[in-house]
Amino acid sequence: MSAPRAVPADPAGGGGPTAPHPPGPPATAERPDRRRKLLRYVRSARRRRWPYALAVLALLAQMAVAMVTAAVEQTPTIDEPVYVGTAEVYLKERSLRYNPEHPPLGKLVVAAGLVFTDAHLDRGFTGSQKALGRHVLYEAGNDPGRLMLAARLPVIVLTLLFGLVVLAFARDLTGPAGGLVALALYAFSPDVIANGSLATLDVPAAGFLLTCAWLLWRAREHPRLHLPLAGAAFGAAAATKMSVLPLFPVLFLSALLSHLHARRTPGPDLRARARLLLHAAVAAVGTALVAVAVVWAAYLVVDPRLRWAADANVPDIPGMRGRVAAWLPFPEAYRDGMRIQFGFEYDVWQGFLFGRLYEGSLWYYLPAALLVKTPLGALVLWGAGAAALLAVRRLRPALPYVLLPAAVLLAVSMNGARDLGVRYAVFMPMFLAVAAAAVTLLRRRAVPWATAALVCFVAVSSLRTYPYYLPYSNEAFGGPSRTHLRLHDSNVDWGQDLGRLADHLHRHHSGERAWLVYKGAGVPAHYRIDASDPLKAPLGEVHGLLVVSDSAVAKADGRLAALLATSTPVDEVGHSITLYRRR
Repeated sequence: MSAPRAVPADPAGGGGPTAPHPPGPPATAERPDRRRKLLRYVRSARRRRWPYALAVLALLAQMAVAMVTAAVEQTPTIDEPVYVGTAEVYLKERSLRYNPEHPPLGKLVVAAGLVFTDAHLDRGFTGSQKALGRHVLYEAGNDPGRLMLAARLPVIVLTLLFGLVVLAFARDLTGPAGGLVALALYAFSPDVIANGSLATLDVPAAGFLLTCAWLLWRAREHPRLHLPLAGAAFGAAAATKMSVLPLFPVLFLSALLSHLHARRTPGPDLRARARLLLHAAVAAVGTALVAVAVVWAAYLVVDPRLRWAADANVPDIPGMRGRVAAWLPFPEAYRDGMRIQFGFEYDVWQGFLFGRLYEGSLWYYLPAALLVKTPLGALVLWGAGAAALLAVRRLRPALPYVLLPAAVLLAVSMNGARDLGVRYAVFMPMFLAVAAAAVTLLRRRAVPWATAALVCFVAVSSLRTYPYYLPYSNEAFGGPSRTHLRLHDSNVDWGQDLGRLADHLHRHHSGERAWLVYKGAGVPAHYRIDASDPLKAPLGEVHGLLVVSDSAVAKADGRLAALLATSTPVDEVGHSITLYRRR
């Protein structure tokens, strides 16, 4: 055997062997090169960011123009005067006595605009909430147009902010391209634009729910920050509309899943897993407690003393519904408001769908109404996005945050007693816009081009209906001018076109005898409409111009049906009011 070779000693004084170093460029030559590459990357990223930011601003700007135009041109809808009057009572009297069937937060949003108007309110007024709205808008010396615009602007701002939530949620799930697709569908949604431009509660409640879902998704990485914020967002939704409460179990489940994902630890130790589950349950309970605290805070902001005396309008609700209203950890005013809402569910309402007038409710009403009032391109992208969420493995964890809340709330809404409009499902265009972003992750060459084409189709359909967003229906159902043949109430005619009718009569029918059947909360005389009620005159005396709200046409019977049968339609206003000639 040969002896091992001696290893030369380390010249630096160490005892170990030294390996030869291959020659390379000096460090001084590497650093400037790396610095130049980094600067080029940063500059390239900045150049890419500017077009994206401009696209976002353009989408929100067109939405803002559409909503402000609608807010300026439309007269009060049926529900708005009640909310405006109640908001004034909040500001002037700090009282909860009006409109208890809805929690205060949405009306506090409306009040944020009214606080700048210095509107007059008769402190001695004691009428009903409908009479209160009429008094504040038309009888107390206020300018109803200025008051309504001030009340609607905070809701418009909130609707635009929810657009940023849609963008952020979709970006988190799919990346920048998906975020832009989702925002485009949201910003061009006729239903969101129509209801987001009104001083009502539907869009604020739906937007707070979407914000809650997004924060719960983000809590999968940072639960300490985002779970309390998610609880606050859900509390804001529940403090706006009680109809969101069925989603509470979904909130609790999502909070649990998010905390488990964030704190997951590998290993078979059962004790560690039990401890992790206990911590997640505590976090979910804490999230729920934050939501409850926000509801209490909304009532305390209105009246720190929580003065409340139930009146005769609060029904006694039996069974499980009554027990739920009694057990909820909310103020008494909230629980009485729930009893009033449950009482509405026992009433028999009239509905109108595809030309059929009926009593009660149809379980498929909301899906059918959404089919009519959603742009065709959006319907395709909604379906494709939902399928992609199921098909793409990395997106499946998002199902409880995107599709489950929308599905649960839609199922609950479909079982309601009131078939009065897609506003009861305005959360669908929000959640499904986020879901639609998933199509950008499908690995097919034609997907980007098809997605872009469908988004453009949605944009064209939406822009064509400007500024008549409330009566919108898609091209398959004839567009806005044909919506009244298939739907009624807030889908078409919510009393929003009284001002436009006044302008039309003065321009085209000045001095002509007019008869008016108006369904709405406006006061025709305030808009200088001189018209008689044809339902209070003998049929033989009703001649000339007969003006009828399309919601009244849909439900016409008896005397009005006889008048319409012997009249000829000659014109229309705003796709919501039809003018007839009766000789």
